[in-house]
Amino acid sequence: MGFRCVRRLAQRRGATAWRSKFHGRFLALQPLGVLLLLPETFMNDSGESIAACAAFYRLQPASVLVICDDINLPFGRLRLRRSGSAGGHNGLKSVVAALHTTEFPRLRIGVGRTGMDTIGHVLAPFNAAEESVLGDVIERAVDGTEIFLQQGADAAVAAVNANGGDVIWDDADIP
Repeated sequence: MGFRCVRRLAQRRGATAWRSKFHGRFLALQPLGVLLLLPETFMNDSGESIAACAAFYRLQPASVLVICDDINLPFGRLRLRRSGSAGGHNGLKSVVAALHTTEFPRLRIGVGRTGMDTIGHVLAPFNAAEESVLGDVIERAVDGTEIFLQQGADAAVAAVNANGGDVIWDDADIP
């Protein structure tokens, strides 16, 4: 889910110049003055890629927004936090270990929980009902990301978490 959102943000901004570095693919969104990074490590080691990029560009953890799936949220629910624990998410555990802090924002995108094992669930394709709304979920997550990038964490937290993370906000909220 995180990769889909990051790729969609790049697409919205017409950015296509992905380069290989930091154990991943990255590009700069010049108008916004931000970097997008898609770690190419295993998810459980994604912190290595994020920390390498953050160190190279001297980024403070509070300016590193991590976007990831979350089986503990119902499908399609969004939750943005300024900081916090990994909550059992191995990718976030890796980021916490690599950045040596929990003080970085994270946008979690609910994929729900099923009866199957966790790994099988997160690697399995979405079912037809989920696919039918997946585009909207991604658009909402990208909208929240743009609010974060342009207006800061407080505005993004308020917008994303409104109505429990299920709201579709008005385009007027995004400059």
